[in-house]
Amino acid sequence: MSRIIGIDLGTTNSLAATVDSGIPLVIADASGRRLTPSVVHVPDGEGSILAGLPAAHLRVTQPEQTVYSIKRFMGRRGVDVPDAERRLMYRVEGTGAGPVAVRIGDRAWAPEEISACILRKLKADAEASFNEPVTRAVITVPAYFNDAQRNATKKAGELAGLTVERILNEPTAAALAYGLDRLQDRARVAVYDLGGGTFDLSILELNEGVFQVLATSGNTCLGGDDIDRSVSEFLLERIQESGGPRITIPERRGEYPLDQHALAMLARVREAAEQAKIALSTMEATEIVLPFLAPGFSFQYRLTRTELETMARAVVQRTRPHCLRALADARLQPHELDQVILVGGQTRMPLVRAFVADLFGCADFEETRGQLRLGTEHHRPAGPQLNTSQNPDEAVALGAAIQAEILSGGLRNVLLLDVTPLSLGLETFGGLMNVLIPRNSTIPIKAGEKFTTAMDYQREMLIHVLQGERERAADNWSLGKFTIDFEPAPRGVARVGVQFEIDADGILHVLARDTLTGVEKVVEIKSAVNVDDAAVQQMVDESVTHAFEDLAARRWIEARLKSMEILAAARKSLTECGTQVIPEVREKIEAAMVQVEQALVEDPNTKIGDLAQLQTATGALDHASLPVAELLLDRAMEALLRQRGIVLTPVTE
Repeated sequence: MSRIIGIDLGTTNSLAATVDSGIPLVIADASGRRLTPSVVHVPDGEGSILAGLPAAHLRVTQPEQTVYSIKRFMGRRGVDVPDAERRLMYRVEGTGAGPVAVRIGDRAWAPEEISACILRKLKADAEASFNEPVTRAVITVPAYFNDAQRNATKKAGELAGLTVERILNEPTAAALAYGLDRLQDRARVAVYDLGGGTFDLSILELNEGVFQVLATSGNTCLGGDDIDRSVSEFLLERIQESGGPRITIPERRGEYPLDQHALAMLARVREAAEQAKIALSTMEATEIVLPFLAPGFSFQYRLTRTELETMARAVVQRTRPHCLRALADARLQPHELDQVILVGGQTRMPLVRAFVADLFGCADFEETRGQLRLGTEHHRPAGPQLNTSQNPDEAVALGAAIQAEILSGGLRNVLLLDVTPLSLGLETFGGLMNVLIPRNSTIPIKAGEKFTTAMDYQREMLIHVLQGERERAADNWSLGKFTIDFEPAPRGVARVGVQFEIDADGILHVLARDTLTGVEKVVEIKSAVNVDDAAVQQMVDESVTHAFEDLAARRWIEARLKSMEILAAARKSLTECGTQVIPEVREKIEAAMVQVEQALVEDPNTKIGDLAQLQTATGALDHASLPVAELLLDRAMEALLRQRGIVLTPVTE
């Protein structure tokens, strides 16, 4: 079956992605860029249509022939597009029930024709990357897109030479990329997606491995473009105050500047506004420099994050009613959500993250930023977790790639040249072996998996490659070790993708990739196939002989790690609460902690302790700690109420 790629056809940027041996990744172009600007330039007369970055460069010099934010017009009629949405550098036509079109020279272009140019660029980049034709794709759309908008997106794909296997909702794709399909059943997740030109808030529920959209609300004309416009208008006022020309953005349909110089100046100001907005997500201030903006006039201004947030706040606040409407439609309160995940490049803005954390009452935002929580928490905070562990620009494309892999069946190359004599895997936290390629797998073969950080704010991860059939890493053969560096983050972040590839010659290549930045390291280990038959047989025999004790060792190590986490949490809770914990409760907790510490003692010969005793002691500590957990919960609620300016007054008789 031929390869299927996933495509995020975005308002500002578009991406194509694929799954390579279990690891989803964005397809880069020939220059290594993973984001393709959703911009198309149609030249006057002869010349090729340009899409992507080359087209974006022409927005300043030839703005009337350069189309951006075309996603806002997909599948819409003239009556659906108010004048305010047509205030662009190019001409938008369409009245009544007639379709919207873009006028460039003597020709009217349908939005899907413009989008097809972007898709052709992504298709060509994918074909260059794979060195094979690409004809099938999964394309994402906002969850609230209607049938006309979805059909227009599908038509754009067909015009680009693609068979569109599925139109996938963006929040569902994002949830797949965040790994939320591995959450406990009945988990509820809100997806806050604020991109360049569109916004939607979707609430999903996971039930038996299937995502169901409980409610969605959004606006096809609300996003980062609106912030860019506000900043542009602010800069135009400063330009005029500095003695520069008076330039205004057109207010009504058909009201375009006739002066080409004025049009070019508008494009330069808008580009500067966008770049300043991006810079201020990580900086407190940035210099805007526009040399020779007009004859004899250059402009320079220091824009601060405070000024940007003042201008952006009104745009961000417009997302609030949609969030509240979606919650009401789903009949949920914010505290009933498990997570809120952020999607779309605009969610990099600190103002947006703070707004979302406040709106949904996200617990411990500063401490758990970026943390991916899977499974069941013993003491859940008051509100959902704000999950920023994935690159917001790439999450939707990666999710589309995962869906594409599901549709394609995830076929591997099963050319039978040889087999792996022993399993290959990695050492994980606690000294266990995690198998990636089982023994007797046919080669060539690839396999991969994502791994999370084990400690808070660690800066590197050790990749220890193992071969063998035993449960504990120490009982297997070590093939090699190396480290991959990354920026520190809270523990539990799904951060490193590891891929094993055995080529036709039996050589093992190990790739480790930082999934957030794309930085990767590839190491050639050695032959994983040419192993002495006697040694292989001995390893297999030992795995059978020690099967029960190996299984017991795995169960002990997993229980031990869990108990150590609960023990550390109990110590931290007692320290934080101090004298607020009554002596009787403190004594019970400290006594239970002693019992857990005693149960953690291992037999020096087997390196295993009494599993039943440890589980009983851990359960007792968990139960004894409940009053402290409730106290911490009350403190968190009080802090949240104070943050929102709510003061609770005691009732007096």
